[in-house]
Amino acid sequence: MTPVNDHRFDQLLAGRQHDPLEILGVHRAAQGWVVRHVDPHAATVSLRDGDRSVPLTQIAPGLWEVTVPGEPAHPLRLLVDHGGAPREIASPWVFAPAIGDDDLYLFNAGQLTRGWKVLGAVATHRGSTAGVRFACWAPNAERVSVVGDFNRWDGRVHPMISRGASGVWELFVPGLPAEALYKFEIRHRASGTVFVKSDPYGRAFELRPGTAARVQTSTFEWTDTRWMQTRATHDWLHAPLNAYEVHLGSWKRHPDGAFYTYGEMAEHLIPYALEMGYTHLELLPVSEHPLDESWGYQTTGYFAVTSRFGTPDDFRAFVDSCHRAGLGVILDWVPGHFPRDAWALARFDGSALYEHEDPRMGLHEEWGTHVFNYGRREVCSFLLSSAAFWLEEFHLDGLRVDAVASMLYLDYSRRAGEWVPNRFGGRENLEAIDFLRALNAMVHRDFPGALTFAEESTAWPMVSRPVYVGGLGFSMKWNMGWMNDSLAYLAHDPIHRRYHHDKLTFGQIYAYSENFMLPLSHDEVVHGKRSLLDKMPGDAWQKFANLRLLLAWQACTPGKKLNFMGNEFGQGREWRVGGELDWHLLDTAWHGGAQACARDLNRLYRDVPALHDLDFDPAGFQWIDCHDADHSVVSWLRRDREGRCVVVLMNFTPVGRPGYRIGVPSGGHYREIFNSDSRFYGGSDQGNGHGVTAEPHPWMNQPWSVVLTLPPLAAVILAP
Repeated sequence: MTPVNDHRFDQLLAGRQHDPLEILGVHRAAQGWVVRHVDPHAATVSLRDGDRSVPLTQIAPGLWEVTVPGEPAHPLRLLVDHGGAPREIASPWVFAPAIGDDDLYLFNAGQLTRGWKVLGAVATHRGSTAGVRFACWAPNAERVSVVGDFNRWDGRVHPMISRGASGVWELFVPGLPAEALYKFEIRHRASGTVFVKSDPYGRAFELRPGTAARVQTSTFEWTDTRWMQTRATHDWLHAPLNAYEVHLGSWKRHPDGAFYTYGEMAEHLIPYALEMGYTHLELLPVSEHPLDESWGYQTTGYFAVTSRFGTPDDFRAFVDSCHRAGLGVILDWVPGHFPRDAWALARFDGSALYEHEDPRMGLHEEWGTHVFNYGRREVCSFLLSSAAFWLEEFHLDGLRVDAVASMLYLDYSRRAGEWVPNRFGGRENLEAIDFLRALNAMVHRDFPGALTFAEESTAWPMVSRPVYVGGLGFSMKWNMGWMNDSLAYLAHDPIHRRYHHDKLTFGQIYAYSENFMLPLSHDEVVHGKRSLLDKMPGDAWQKFANLRLLLAWQACTPGKKLNFMGNEFGQGREWRVGGELDWHLLDTAWHGGAQACARDLNRLYRDVPALHDLDFDPAGFQWIDCHDADHSVVSWLRRDREGRCVVVLMNFTPVGRPGYRIGVPSGGHYREIFNSDSRFYGGSDQGNGHGVTAEPHPWMNQPWSVVLTLPPLAAVILAP
């Protein structure tokens, strides 16, 4: 053994040693074998050698040593007394690093997509010894230690081993109990500053306001095999997809304000979503976050489901129950920014590691958050692994990627001089584009049937087109233009709507340039924007009629659907995160009617192929009349691949129109399968209850026509 000088002892005891295995553990010496152990809190330390104990001598504060003639058995067993009953432990200092060179290479190359199996805390065995392998990426650290409730949060006890140029630090700690709390203590190489950080790859965290990660293992057994197999071959392009967007902390609560658990959500939310006819739940972020008021978008745990509502296995059981009931689950995932909390990712190893050093690239002043450095390959490995984690570990069916526009543009929400152009002088974030393409390629390759959704608010081309043809590769894109135009149009008093008729018709010009989802999301019912019901003009009757009309407009317009909780029954006030929805409103006829209307529309969209089969194909839509601005009426056909159709009419004024003639494509009888003015929904019950019969009277470029009653502020759907 190379002699160990006092300087290296000093380095170890001062917490500056990058390779504690050079000093600690078992080493060959001229007189036999030297055994060393570090523990500043021990009163005595002894080597267990067969049936006898050999005491170690404290040669420096916290550093223990003994020389024995024969090589001790592996693993090295020590008896440590901390002032109570002595406890036998296995020494961590005889276990060499185990992370393979291939994994380190892939991590540094930005190609490690299962990083949670390599970094963080991985419960494993080294031979017959059970323990936890800790690993942390901190290339600018002089020393990294794992600290926790198992070592009195003292960074001197478990210093980690540097894996050289990879920037990764590693240590296997034998015998740790399940659910042990831990963090990483880091000494910055340049400044010598010591600070404590949460594990970026932590898979569970203590309940807020605590920020320590928990060693996590799963014993859950999935029962959704049939769902997963069917999903892999599911024709989602032609299938109905209608997502109920939910914030788990404020959908429902207990009378004392306590959160529902994941198990209680399974008991209450799943039956409700099924009864309402939704095909998917879309969850606002359930990744760990410190602040309730952030709704989950200030994510600090990119590999951890929030502990507010239960354990990771509780969440697995929730998803499993959804799948067995026939509901898909989509997660809102946030790779666009991360918070500045000093205990989390920000300046993780004392340097701008996950973010940019230059604030013109590294800060979102609008949100008070950092921007990920997508050009750093290890950051790409981190984010790709996070996406894969949710899909693999929790069987989620899709990821909605938040704030994609903020990732694509270097000048997003910045004034001139506050941003740095790319290498070609443009404003496009080339590294973010590469990352998004890699993300979508990975999801569609590794998780058959899983979908990705982009919240992208600009006209960036080919967001939902495959990577191999130059697109970003998302499955779908939120149609923010449709949403903004629709809400702006309906906000007008009906007497003025004739002057804004293009808000209804313009969307068809670009409707098939992407695979669009039509969102009425949480962002539209907060921050002074008012609830959907409160946006509507007129008296109470007109407000509810307008709301029902909006829901029908969404259901019958080409594109998949998303509605935020509360929209379906006419929540009266803005959504607030601090309490549950106003479910008591359902005791009133108008709110109950709105809910019944939403339920029936959802079921029609799901069950009538003409309303979903060709959502992304112009062959599925044909205007009958889009020019009747004077009456604020539009009518169109929806078709499926078999040629079957339904006729849709919408009257956006409070004036009923009996004797209204429209063209239809064929003769015969047409029955009214939906009327938003029905008395069951709180309407005036004007309509065409016995249906209408087509006449051989050409009209509106159709060979036949029908004459019907068009109710006020209402949508009517006819089926031949």
